[in-house]
Amino acid sequence: MNIAMIGTGYVGLVSGTCLSEFGHDVTCMDKDRAKIELLEQGRIPIYEPGLEAMVEKNVKGGRLRFTTDLAAAMARAQAVFIAVGTPSQRRGNGYADLSYIYEAAREIAGCIKQYTVVIDKSTVPVGTGRQVGRIIKETNPDAQFDVVSNPEFLREGAAITDFMRPDRVVIGTDSERAAEVLREIYNPLYLNATPIVVTTLETAELIKYACNAFLAVKISFINEMANLCETVGADVKALATGVGLDGRIGSKFLHPGPGYGGSCFPKDTLALLRIAQEHGSSMRLVEAAVEVNAAQKGRMIKKIRDALGGSEAGKTIGVLGITFKPETDDLREAPALTILPVLHEKGARLQIHDPQGIKEAMKIFPEYQFVENAYAACEGADAVVLMTEWNQYRALDLDRIRDGMKTPIFIDLRNVYEPKRMQEAGFAYFGLGRLAKNRLCLYRRRTDMVAAG
Repeated sequence: MNIAMIGTGYVGLVSGTCLSEFGHDVTCMDKDRAKIELLEQGRIPIYEPGLEAMVEKNVKGGRLRFTTDLAAAMARAQAVFIAVGTPSQRRGNGYADLSYIYEAAREIAGCIKQYTVVIDKSTVPVGTGRQVGRIIKETNPDAQFDVVSNPEFLREGAAITDFMRPDRVVIGTDSERAAEVLREIYNPLYLNATPIVVTTLETAELIKYACNAFLAVKISFINEMANLCETVGADVKALATGVGLDGRIGSKFLHPGPGYGGSCFPKDTLALLRIAQEHGSSMRLVEAAVEVNAAQKGRMIKKIRDALGGSEAGKTIGVLGITFKPETDDLREAPALTILPVLHEKGARLQIHDPQGIKEAMKIFPEYQFVENAYAACEGADAVVLMTEWNQYRALDLDRIRDGMKTPIFIDLRNVYEPKRMQEAGFAYFGLGRLAKNRLCLYRRRTDMVAAG
């Protein structure tokens, strides 16, 4: 099938590339000429494992191409995906900015020459699909089309697997003809018996928000449990295991951390709250999750400060990881963007390493020091903060890190390491929900003994 993909951001580029891998003829269109030129040169503007090789393969196979010309992209297209950004409005009110969606709808309308299925891949509030249909009809009264909501469920760092082997495909439409086009597009997934959920436009639009909000609630819940564990002397890792083994709950997203971030959870939880308010409904659980997430970042600042004896002024802090999660270069809403500026403002000197995020971080924080590897970040540090659980941070040479530090304080905001192992390696170790107070006392006694000797 001939497909046009409008937008070559994260969702559009991954989706378009994977559809070409299915065997479809895909043209990805974007107004950003510089981005299209990069793609035509075989250079990928985002980091996503496996994407570069898949783009190269399908471009060579003639199934994937890039353009800035919408008319050319839609010339033979039977289906056109809208995959443009829907960020929060700049006014800070939490509403999704739909201007890019509506602009795309108007431009698509003028290019429709035959029956075309217009598929909204972007995350949009309830009612957006109806608005897209209205805009197209008003712009081009003769257009023959149907609008479909087909939300994406791509995790950064695992997007190709998520697209090629999804848990489900959601199709929201009132048209059986359009639903059949979508079934044909996703026909290769039938080999994996992928569930296809066909529902209304409104339901499909709400499914994506509901999924992200539920996961945000789950993250906020385990973070609050970790905080409680620290207070009562329990261990959150054992707690999460005990809870996660309940088949009704599951273990995924039961991992404490410095708060959720990224391009989806923060903006989608806020957008869902605004949708509910607009329609006279309450979403108290989601409201609480948003509040807990904001508070969690503040708690992490206090945890780091307390580990340093009450003040970060004049201290050197090694930072391992700055992206919101591993296997991505995305810094959007990353906890580091809240935590690090406070530490810096209060007098800390930061030595930062990240496998993929440094290039973007340097644009945001030109005054910070970025180093070439994890050990350089730890060299001469008064404390090390593990902020993103990249795999390469899971098996560090602890002796090398300890010997290079000024003070062996290790603050693990992802609970990557076991407290006992870190104690045996000579560190004062601070995890989340893992008896930090006892470790601090042990460390102080040890240093007092060294000083006395």
